[in-house]
Amino acid sequence: MKTLDVSKDPGAVRQLAGRRVRLDADVVARARAIIESIEREGDAALLRHTREFDCPVIDTLGIRVRDEEIEAAYAAVTKDVLRALRLAGTNIKRFHKRQLPKSWLLKSKGLRLEQRFQPLVRVGIYVPGGKAAYPSTVLMNAIPAAIAGVREIVMVTPCNKEGRITPEVLVAARECGVTEIYRIGGAQAVAALACGTETIRPVDKITGPGNAYVAAAKQLLFGRVGIDMIAGPTEVVVVADESASPVFVAADLIAQAEHDQDASPVLITTSISVAQAVEAEVESQLKNAPREAIARRAFERNGLILLVSSLDEAAETVNLLAPEHLEVMVKRPRRFARRITNAGAIFVGRWSSEALGDYVAGPNHTLPTSGTARFSSALSVYDFMKFTNVIECSRKRVGKLAAYAETLATVEGLHGHAASLRLRREGA
Repeated sequence: MKTLDVSKDPGAVRQLAGRRVRLDADVVARARAIIESIEREGDAALLRHTREFDCPVIDTLGIRVRDEEIEAAYAAVTKDVLRALRLAGTNIKRFHKRQLPKSWLLKSKGLRLEQRFQPLVRVGIYVPGGKAAYPSTVLMNAIPAAIAGVREIVMVTPCNKEGRITPEVLVAARECGVTEIYRIGGAQAVAALACGTETIRPVDKITGPGNAYVAAAKQLLFGRVGIDMIAGPTEVVVVADESASPVFVAADLIAQAEHDQDASPVLITTSISVAQAVEAEVESQLKNAPREAIARRAFERNGLILLVSSLDEAAETVNLLAPEHLEVMVKRPRRFARRITNAGAIFVGRWSSEALGDYVAGPNHTLPTSGTARFSSALSVYDFMKFTNVIECSRKRVGKLAAYAETLATVEGLHGHAASLRLRREGA
């Protein structure tokens, strides 16, 4: 891991904070070509791309997952897995139910103003798959949608070469209210959700993580369909002082590094001895890690130790970086956490492993990356709702209000606006 002394080189942190993930031009071009083919050919293109990238036998299996496949999945998962999924689901539901907004009404002297919240009708959730299984992604995307009141929750996930989807993913989908499942992935799946095909009706919004092609397709289709976020590689910042456990810190850095060779594991510490101990512990734990090659590459490319002179400087550094995940392992972790304004999620104290948040704590694990925590938030119930403003003015009230509005319309040179207002004012 590279070590930087922030006090001696404050510009280095600003340079790090300025780094943003940019999608490769070739990836964007290929995603655009796939989208255009789906627009032109519908299911024919969807099947062709799926045969090329994922499953050669997709034609005989069909795109949509049948009910009997989901029922068979329940027989294939262990009781421990089912219990874990249900516990996670319970905690996720409990947390997200608190987010439900309420419509409200304001009445004032002949003016009736309302803000009316409504769920989206049909949403698509993308769940990575193929070689790996991510049932937690299903829960984190589908449960907030269901709580929001979305009637149609459509899941797409790539299958393996035999056309199978891991049973844990299918069970998770049934447990949390997914209404349709399709064995497709990549940019072609995003395009099918956004544009529609003969088999798949278009959705109002698409959420969920994916590879670079998925991210490129989401970026290209934003505006035609709602998009949650364009996520970059995962990242974690651990703030540690001399009270921290190097074993825990190293384990949590590795936990993020094993996701992706482009992941960013970062330690911010006030203690040189802690920095040295963590670095040694990372090396020791990596030797026994099943995903050592991926994690080691992430540490080589993006692993970083930032030495700071104080926790004040540590907080400033965190707020500049605006990390996806922040772990706080200092003597007074709550006090430090209150100073953080830019982070996707904050894990307070040595027992609050980020991995708990990934699975069972309850808050959503779909978080803003690449510094976007400066202005965006975790996936939530709000992402699956919209609100409409309703204005009703009485004849008695319109006279005075319209006069002021007419003045402003005239200033702006919008004479049609002014005439519309004047007619009502004179008619009142």
